[in-house]
Amino acid sequence: MKVQYFSDKTVKTFVVIMGVTFIGFLLKELQNIFIPFVVAYFLFFLFAPMNDFLHKKKIPLPILVIFDIFLLTVIIFGTGTFFVDSLIRFSQEIDNYFTKLNSIVRDFAKYIGITDPFFKSFSLQRIIAKMDYKMLAGGMISYTVDLMGAFLFVLFFFVFIEGGHSSIANAIRKRFVIRRERKEFQKVDKKYLADEKTEEKIGIIEKEKQEIEETLGSTFKKITEQIQKYIITKIGMNLLAGGLVTAVCYIFNVDFPIIWGTFTFLLNFIPTIGSAIALIFPTLMALVQHETLGYGLLIAAIIALIQTMVFNLLEPKIIGKRLNMNPIMILLSVLLWGYIWGIVGMFLAVPLTAIIKIILENSRSKDSVFLADLMSQGQ
Repeated sequence: MKVQYFSDKTVKTFVVIMGVTFIGFLLKELQNIFIPFVVAYFLFFLFAPMNDFLHKKKIPLPILVIFDIFLLTVIIFGTGTFFVDSLIRFSQEIDNYFTKLNSIVRDFAKYIGITDPFFKSFSLQRIIAKMDYKMLAGGMISYTVDLMGAFLFVLFFFVFIEGGHSSIANAIRKRFVIRRERKEFQKVDKKYLADEKTEEKIGIIEKEKQEIEETLGSTFKKITEQIQKYIITKIGMNLLAGGLVTAVCYIFNVDFPIIWGTFTFLLNFIPTIGSAIALIFPTLMALVQHETLGYGLLIAAIIALIQTMVFNLLEPKIIGKRLNMNPIMILLSVLLWGYIWGIVGMFLAVPLTAIIKIILENSRSKDSVFLADLMSQGQ
């Protein structure tokens, strides 16, 4: 009886699938370690241009690390203070907004002929009163403590990444770049093996080897530069959109502009869904505050225009159209990373997927290029 074996290709594919599944399981189980580590690495790439500039000015590494931590702490706690103050003021005035919203819902229900008692006597206060405040408060306290612990963990990783990134980069370069160089050098030597080793031939061989070395080295450098460029640009674009929304809300007298600007900055890390939520909140506030549908629609139109210009026009031009990802892959990445790391994974999904795409695009493997093409937005 003849036994049929799986092909090497099938076995390799199966091993890769099992390996990716195991990595996903590991990331999920050890998320308390990996999430701060990934965030810290994002911060490292964000500070890299400034650190490179200061390093060229002969600033010692320990001073750079201390300066980065100080700057990061000032930014987070500075913006956090404004945001928390706005939330406190919002909570103090929330009953007034609830009363206005109740009136809008009741009048609208009456206008379109809804007779359901729930809408005729609509009351958000009554709905919220059914919630378990003790559980909610306990959850908020626990979340705040976890957030502070995660921030300290991020700083802890950030310090070590600042000092150890170059060693990691060199190790990766030795493993992949230098190994590839040796194989290419061997091919060059074999090509000229039968030729007489004259000075001219030796010069040609050395020139070809130098070109190979420069090509492979530039590819490795390009991957790092593209990752750094993407992270800086993405954070910069979200910051720009958040700042513009804050300014618009301030100009059009929408209460708590800092809150809506911060939501715009954070939520636009989650494509489509986050952008929609970031649009709804300030629109609802404008509608409730001014009790005019036209005013709310005006704010919605302006914010939608800002998000379209920043994320659909400006961002692709800066990052490059090659990094535009397939909407299906964006949705799958948000769902996958959301499953692995929860809400934090949804925020990190697009940056992480973009980094994976950058690495695949710069690979010489046909399978890797195929996966990168699947992740790309068709032109």
